[in-house]
Amino acid sequence: MKFVDYVKVYVKSGDGGRGCVSFRREKYVPRGGPNGGDGGRGGHIIFRATEELNTLLDLRYRREYKAKRGQHGMGKKMHGKNGEDRIIPVPVGTLIKNADTEEILSDLDTEGMEIIAAKGGRGGLGNSHFATATRQAPRFAQPGEEGEEKNLIIELKLLADVGLIGLPNAGKSTLISVISSARPKIANYPFTTLTPNLGVVKHGDYRSFVVADIPGLIEGAHKGAGLGFQFLRHVERTSILLHLVDVSEVNESDPVENLKKINNELKLYSPKLTKKPQTVIATKTDIAGDKKRFDELAEYCRKNGIDFFPISAATGKGIKKLLSYLTVKVEEKK
Repeated sequence: MKFVDYVKVYVKSGDGGRGCVSFRREKYVPRGGPNGGDGGRGGHIIFRATEELNTLLDLRYRREYKAKRGQHGMGKKMHGKNGEDRIIPVPVGTLIKNADTEEILSDLDTEGMEIIAAKGGRGGLGNSHFATATRQAPRFAQPGEEGEEKNLIIELKLLADVGLIGLPNAGKSTLISVISSARPKIANYPFTTLTPNLGVVKHGDYRSFVVADIPGLIEGAHKGAGLGFQFLRHVERTSILLHLVDVSEVNESDPVENLKKINNELKLYSPKLTKKPQTVIATKTDIAGDKKRFDELAEYCRKNGIDFFPISAATGKGIKKLLSYLTVKVEEKK
């Protein structure tokens, strides 16, 4: 399934129905007076969070949403029917923004949460409301108010406890496939992962937690290089960041420099990300060679007070210790 996490839509709530101009006409009731009813309210545009969706794909193919107008008022003080609300389901974790002002209207982060993004127009009052002692037969009524029109940005941010970050081929997809039932595509070339992957991890008697594999982070990601700019938003909701660094002899780049590059991208994208708890994971330790670069990374983490775990997803070495650490950390954050 194609993953979509950002769309722009136009919404228009329903117009209110106009009030009615009417007079009571019955035999033996001369000059019965005004009895025009009120118009109905226009339909609202409502966004509702649901766990049945995990992408904004449906909204990509329909960019315009309108609600029905309210019914006009009728004689005998009969109120017009309210317009039917237009309810748009979106995944839990969706942000609703005003596209013109960038104002966040709502963060739908729980199941069933709703927001009225555009209010329906109020129905007009019938002429029965305007009768006075000196104006006993008003021949006018209020028109209905127009509904609201808005351009909205719908942005999905994944709800995960732990976010996996790192350069391409650092082993993020392999790790999430080992510790959860997620089965991402894995291959020996950059950008194998084109969309975020979510996995549910259960370790021992602890409560389960969710891990997100964030793809495509490279130097310049905050400017749109690689795939990182599309998915950096998903890092913002995570409680803990696991920074995976390849220390294998196959990878000739400097692990410490790689760690600094990605952290710099996080800082440039949003300074708040640098304040999140971060743990460094040295991956592919089973083929680390002389371990010189592994030792340099471990020493860097020790000097900077960063929690450090060496693992090998291929052999399973260090995985249980890492999971025990994560379950405790996630529980502390909840």
